[in-house]
Amino acid sequence: MMPDPNAPPINPLPTVVWILAIPVMGVEALISLGEQGLIGGPGAVGWRLAAFQDFAFSGQVFDWMLANGRYPPQQLMRFVTYPFIHAGATHALFVTVFILALGKMVGEIFRAWAVLAVFFGAAFVGALAYGLLLNDPMPLIGGYPGVYGLIGAFTFVMWVRLAGTGAHQYRAFTLIGLLLGIQLVFGLLFGGSKDWVADLAGFLTGFTLSFFVSPGGWSRVLARMRHR
Repeated sequence: MMPDPNAPPINPLPTVVWILAIPVMGVEALISLGEQGLIGGPGAVGWRLAAFQDFAFSGQVFDWMLANGRYPPQQLMRFVTYPFIHAGATHALFVTVFILALGKMVGEIFRAWAVLAVFFGAAFVGALAYGLLLNDPMPLIGGYPGVYGLIGAFTFVMWVRLAGTGAHQYRAFTLIGLLLGIQLVFGLLFGGSKDWVADLAGFLTGFTLSFFVSPGGWSRVLARMRHR
């Protein structure tokens, strides 16, 4: 069979993937250029720190909101803005790569609104777990909790497929097991933050939400189980 000469050299990504990836790349590009003195003047050197203060999720701020029963919108906003603030270009690059790869796999099956629900739902619950379970003064930044939500959605897709073929369903959890294992090893060797709490919460959220937002949802899962 002759290849299609009009086919694009790279499979196009779903639009929703770019909606998530472009802000990550754009924000980091602006901050990095500012730190290098290429834009923004002398004050741009402090843009990253200012972004941490204004948009990162803070467990201490969350504790204050719970203690006072006050939830200012500018503080609640942090639950969905912190995924777009990163510690550096390498951090943002890895998050972008994961969004592009996993977003493509999930976005080709899920509707656009479902991909957004998984990503931001995972980011929200990840921050919630970080604030409730830990007493860490370090702010939570970066898109990994949302990325782990996409991993949860991808795991759900694989889990349903394996259920339909009669294969061992635990194989669907290979990716998350590998990533958490690598994270544990790096944490033991080099020391690390407690962001893994938010990442794990993000994965569980993405997997759980997929029962409701994936095509066919829970009814599809039941049908697969009955077919077996």
